[in-house]
Amino acid sequence: MRRAIALARRPGARAAWAALVLAAACARNPATGERQLSLVSRDQEIALGKQAAEQVRQTMGRYDDPELQAYVERVGMRIAKGSERPDLPWSFTVVDDPAVNAFALPGGPVFVTRGLLTYLTSEAELAAVLGHEIGHITARHSVEQLSKAQLAQVGLGVGMVVSEDLRRFGQVAGAGMQLLFLKFGRDDERQADALGFRYMVEQRYDPRQMAAVFRTLEAVSARGGGGRVPGWLSTHPDPGDRAETAARRAAKVEAPDRMEVDREQYLAKVDDVVFGEDPRQGYLKGSTFVHPQLGFQLTLPQGWKAQNTAAALVAVSPRQDAALQLSAAGKSSPEEAVQKFFSQEGIRAVQAPPPAVPPGGAARWFEAATEQGNVGGVVAFVPAGGTTLQIVEYAPAERLQGEADTFQRVLASFGPVTDPAARAVQPARLDVVKVPRDMSLADFAREFSSTAPPEVLAALNGVAPGGTLRAGQTAKRVVGGSPELVSGR
Repeated sequence: MRRAIALARRPGARAAWAALVLAAACARNPATGERQLSLVSRDQEIALGKQAAEQVRQTMGRYDDPELQAYVERVGMRIAKGSERPDLPWSFTVVDDPAVNAFALPGGPVFVTRGLLTYLTSEAELAAVLGHEIGHITARHSVEQLSKAQLAQVGLGVGMVVSEDLRRFGQVAGAGMQLLFLKFGRDDERQADALGFRYMVEQRYDPRQMAAVFRTLEAVSARGGGGRVPGWLSTHPDPGDRAETAARRAAKVEAPDRMEVDREQYLAKVDDVVFGEDPRQGYLKGSTFVHPQLGFQLTLPQGWKAQNTAAALVAVSPRQDAALQLSAAGKSSPEEAVQKFFSQEGIRAVQAPPPAVPPGGAARWFEAATEQGNVGGVVAFVPAGGTTLQIVEYAPAERLQGEADTFQRVLASFGPVTDPAARAVQPARLDVVKVPRDMSLADFAREFSSTAPPEVLAALNGVAPGGTLRAGQTAKRVVGGSPELVSGR
């Protein structure tokens, strides 16, 4: 093997050896029948997917509805077991995010946001979405992308190609959450559409519902919307005429009227699902972050951009030269948490006047060595709602003195939520009702008052703006919450 590497490094040998490596790394894909580049084995694919899936669950959180989780799992497993890769360790999880999206990880994990589920109107539409994501996995689209990226990274350097690191898929193993943000190409999207269509037809779901899904996703994406994950079109670029292509495919299927739609069962499952942002998990009111469940609030510096996830609140300065992260630190006391923080390699305390300390907390100035250079900042640990919170504010070490007053003001702003209304805030939810007669959306909104505007109601019910709801139809409205959190923008 060493002799082969040496030979391959000679001038003129690299291209021939690279061709040999590429040929060996191309396998026939079971779903598509095509030859496909793959430097990642099946076992590595599964291990990578499991690792990334655990990070997704910890970062985003499962939606707390066991019945809905079991329902999505059942529909997903029905389709996956009929695919070309039934023996993968498939899993289907609803994540607690208002964005309208679904995504697949290598080796079997599929995630659907609660935001997407609120906009679907039948089990057949859910099957179309899950079938599409299953198609990405059976066609190994993520694996092919990672293989190409790794091949480009090593520049066809043969020493790396045959190394032990590459056999363990090198840096791919550390990809983690990056897999969530892989953007599939349009060819991959066409292929996943075709595979998802085939899978839903094989399971006797009405194929006409796939076109309806794409029209809804296009309408929602056009309006925008908040969330911790990208929207559908951010990770699933439109290959062009997607809905029309699905409609043409459906027109060729015999007797679609005899296939399953299951609208009523689906709507019963999503009745009462949280719609839009869930303020109980923390929300921004101007520049103040309020967390009703843990009963605290703090004010961010003016102009800082913030994002709240299930794992942490992260905020950055307008010039992106200072940052803040607020997260849970467990059940340790604040002083114990400080000691644990400074026990980490590369972190040292800075001798300076004591920083502002929130009531019952502990705070210290620090410097830390990172791959991007030294940073300086303040760390505080504060009790709240039966747990200890960690607040870390930091900037490049040379900028710490200039940012110190800003960091102090943030810590000084930490305190209890005193507004009863803020503590009692509740999210908006879907409410499923029967339409008593033919009604325009405007009439429906007047008779069945909704927090969401008519254009959002149109997308929720799969009708065009200004369209009509039919007598006896089951329809969705939004109740409770605040209009600014459910407007779809």
